[in-house]
Amino acid sequence: MRQIVLDTETTGLSAEAGDRIIEIGCVELVARKLTGNNKHFYLNPERDSHEDALKVHGISNEFLRDKPKFAAVAPELMDYLAGAEIIIHNAAFDVAFLNKELELAGRPPFHTVAGSVTDTLAMAKEMYPGKRNSLDALCDRLGVDNSGRTLHGALLDAELLADVYINLTRGQDALLIDVADSASVGIVTRIDLRQFTLPVLLANEQEAAAHEEVLKLLDKASGGKTLWRQIAVLPVA
Repeated sequence: MRQIVLDTETTGLSAEAGDRIIEIGCVELVARKLTGNNKHFYLNPERDSHEDALKVHGISNEFLRDKPKFAAVAPELMDYLAGAEIIIHNAAFDVAFLNKELELAGRPPFHTVAGSVTDTLAMAKEMYPGKRNSLDALCDRLGVDNSGRTLHGALLDAELLADVYINLTRGQDALLIDVADSASVGIVTRIDLRQFTLPVLLANEQEAAAHEEVLKLLDKASGGKTLWRQIAVLPVA
């Protein structure tokens, strides 16, 4: 299965209010292994980032002036994403921005390209209800090294999220056996146990006496209501 872990950085928090994507990072997984076939774009959003957004991503307006616009990279990006399972943390946010960019570029919406979308934030909330489930919190909880993350960056965050996702879903591997690998499991040999004479080991006198003493103690503790005494006196049909 081909999976793409995706993250974006934006000029602000609302695509509908005119905010735009300034960076896209994508990390490819095939059979849950990193392939190195990643994509990374800086984009000219044709507007300045909000001050609060600048504090988060640290990508200056000046740096983005000569970068390509989304419409210019859209064909390459959409071909790369086509048919894959897209893994995003807080998917609703990124997908809303991607849909707006695709709309402005005169292209079909995101769901027509992606095979499916998996939201790791929703997964984490289900697995760790009532706990913080930001990317940083999940890195700390799952032992993913995020010491290099002083600012948000789309490619770095996608790489961290890929590691987080693999850790979040690691238990699934133990529950699944690939049919293609079934031959390597080995041949199961059935043995007819009827060919064996199994010895019956009876309790000796000392063991039987000790057992009877335990039964008497249980009889006394229950006021004579132990079930096995009642069954013992029932007539045989």
